[in-house]
Amino acid sequence: MIEELQGANTSYTKFLFMGFPEIYKYRRLLFLPFFLSYILVVVGNSLLLSVIRNTESLHSPMYILVSALAIVDIIVPTAIIPAMLLSFLFDLNEISLTGCLTQMFVTHFFSSVESTILLTMALDRFVAICKPLHYTEIMNSSMFLKALLFTLIRSGTIMFALVALAAPLSFCESNIIDHCYCDHMALVSLACDSISKNNAMGLVVIICFVGIDISVIFFSYVKILHVVLGAAAREDRWKAFHTCGTHLMVMMCFYFVGSITFLSRNLKIPIPVDVNTFLGVMYIVFPASVNPIIYGVRTKEIRNALLKMFKTNINRVSIVKVSAIKI
Repeated sequence: MIEELQGANTSYTKFLFMGFPEIYKYRRLLFLPFFLSYILVVVGNSLLLSVIRNTESLHSPMYILVSALAIVDIIVPTAIIPAMLLSFLFDLNEISLTGCLTQMFVTHFFSSVESTILLTMALDRFVAICKPLHYTEIMNSSMFLKALLFTLIRSGTIMFALVALAAPLSFCESNIIDHCYCDHMALVSLACDSISKNNAMGLVVIICFVGIDISVIFFSYVKILHVVLGAAAREDRWKAFHTCGTHLMVMMCFYFVGSITFLSRNLKIPIPVDVNTFLGVMYIVFPASVNPIIYGVRTKEIRNALLKMFKTNINRVSIVKVSAIKI
């Protein structure tokens, strides 16, 4: 079937995912790790959302941003992993051009939204620690509305342009996508038209969401560390350094790995297909898996609220059991 489709002298409207071609016959073994990863992502982020929603003391700007991050961390993996799992088990690898472009927009749009959320979180901590007296004045509902509009305009415009440039291309050489989902360059590289505009748009994405965002985030954390290390006790200094370092490591994983997968085809970086596919999936799955720990369990307020919620539920179960015994 694949050979017949490849031989057709036409612009393909259906594509086949060929993620992990070097281990294709063992693909069913990939189901379990990715399934467990997806369950971890959904359960972890849903639990984090539940704790913040049900704890009034956590209804503050920082935890609203953490909630937004958790929502995005559920949406993006959900856009790609269930289809991947079906592909691994039942070889359901086919997708239409419209479906591919839709998946591309959803994946890249919400990934860029996550970048903006991380940026806003870094600025929130910068204001809280470096300008505490002006925190309520700066981090108010007006600022959140502006941040929302900025996110929608920047991410929406750039990602719509990315997809709009890919939509009219003719795909006459192959319909096999060397990936597990519709990554921008994985699809565009199959075109028989000139893709110079697509390559340029890919660079715009990297500049806007990596070059600018990571620079501001890094600057914010450097200023935070400078203030904290200068004023805190020795033990608190290590705690602050460890916390900021952990945040930056997870962010760098998100930005660095994402940039490699996004630019590898533009710059013709010789990365094996299976490695590139794995990195393309992990840059979405790994941060979504660890963010509930980094911004949730390791945060004292959320940890206390989580323990309180569990204790309340255990007490309720105990009361129900005692009542049942009495009856």
